[in-house]
Amino acid sequence: MAVLRWCQQTGVEWHYIAPGKPTQNASVESFNGRFRDECLNDTLFSTLAEARSAITSWKEDYTNETKDSPSSRRRKGSQVTTHILLSVAERRAR
Repeated sequence: MAVLRWCQQTGVEWHYIAPGKPTQNASVESFNGRFRDECLNDTLFSTLAEARSAITSWKEDYTNETKDSPSSRRRKGSQVTTHILLSVAERRAR
C-alpha cells in the first residue's frame, strides 16, 4: 500500500482506529470531506503543476481560516494529507 510505504520512508507513525471508536477519526474525516468538497470536486487538474497550485492555495485558505480555531489541530492533518495527495499525484504523473 502506497501510504504505508510513504510512512516508512518518512518516519511517520501509522495508527489504526480502535475498533468501536469511530470518533477517534472525526477531525480527519471532517477535513477530508471538506477538502474533497471545496477543492477536489470543484477542480479538474490537467497537470501536476496545476494540482499543486490549487491544493496549495486551498491549504493556505484553510489554514488561515482555522488558525484561531479551537480545533487548530486540523492544520497538522491538512499538512500530512496534502503531502500524501501530492505524492500520489507525482507517482501518477510518472
